[in-house]
Amino acid sequence: MFSLLLVIIYIAFISLGLPDSLLGSAWPAMKDSFNVPLSFAGMVSMIISGGTIAASLMSDRLTRKLGTGLVTSISVAMTAMALLGFSLSRSFVVICLFAVPYGLGAGAIDAALNNYVALHYASRHMSWLHSFWGVGASISPYIMSFSLGTKLGWRGGYATVSVIQIVLTIILFATLQKWKNGKMDFGDSGKTSSKPLTITQAVKIKGVPSVLIAFFGYCALETTTGLWASTYLVEYRGVDVETAAMFASLFYMGITLGRFLNGFVADRFGDRKLIRYGIAVMIVGVVMVGIPLRTEIALVGLIVIGLGCAPIYPSIIHATPSNFGKENSQAIIGIQMASAYSGTTFMPPLFGLVASNLSIGFYPVYLAVFALLILIMTESLNRTVDTTDQWGN
Repeated sequence: MFSLLLVIIYIAFISLGLPDSLLGSAWPAMKDSFNVPLSFAGMVSMIISGGTIAASLMSDRLTRKLGTGLVTSISVAMTAMALLGFSLSRSFVVICLFAVPYGLGAGAIDAALNNYVALHYASRHMSWLHSFWGVGASISPYIMSFSLGTKLGWRGGYATVSVIQIVLTIILFATLQKWKNGKMDFGDSGKTSSKPLTITQAVKIKGVPSVLIAFFGYCALETTTGLWASTYLVEYRGVDVETAAMFASLFYMGITLGRFLNGFVADRFGDRKLIRYGIAVMIVGVVMVGIPLRTEIALVGLIVIGLGCAPIYPSIIHATPSNFGKENSQAIIGIQMASAYSGTTFMPPLFGLVASNLSIGFYPVYLAVFALLILIMTESLNRTVDTTDQWGN
């Protein structure tokens, strides 16, 4: 039954990725339906991100009280309801209202599932699972594109993904008994702390500030790279729009493919080496993007950045129980998710201000700052873990 549960978790990760690309794909049509400006997409995105951050911070308490299986089931149900609400909405205000459960559901399932996998499965599964998230995120634009080409329009795209989520919700509730019983899952140890960790208590644990900053920096770099790649290539490097768009998408393909390939070597190399190798490759890619020589080098550099990014996110998460203790991992992973979403939400727009007021040419410099920040913070974490036997390991 353990293998059946793993299959369910893989499907859940695909489901987790499905909604993430819908808003960007559908918004050009949605804004016309509601007669609102293009910029209002940012408002919806911010509401979703706010809900995601809030749910991530609450994940420790929720998972201790309800268990991973029930939190996952309820979260997917909330996401399904929100997507269905999007498809039925007749005003922008209603879209904003449904964006709240959209974000809450995404944040809760993300933190709960990541912690469960970190506790119960080998590093290779964490890499493959995050690769499957990429599959979900890649599929949804095609679903939306197909729907936009029919009379169903963008509403049909949201409804289709909602139906997929509803089916998964039914599967999750039907298989709740397959998850480990109990209010918190700690492998075979069975140990729990008397109370959930508060944010203040978690941050006071040695090494936690370093990993939070590293996570913030990683997600800032990944999202900024993807969002501004095409603009940088077109406006600063003189690449045609079609080629720029293709290589921007290949950046994400590099992440997805890289995570799939990393799964085959993750257990042999271990989380720490994978993070180091990933950062090194990522820095090489950033340098390639910034070298003022042949444009082809910059184009390939985007793919290299994607390959470098691939192992960092899943490896940091998978190492959390061993770095900070199994009983603390859910709280810390929840805070890591909140830090990650903060980087995703605020740092790409900040670069937009840099590009507008200075130059889009600062793109590789901006990425390099975060790459170095990730390197410094992860090595700081390693030193802390090596010199502090916090959990008697």
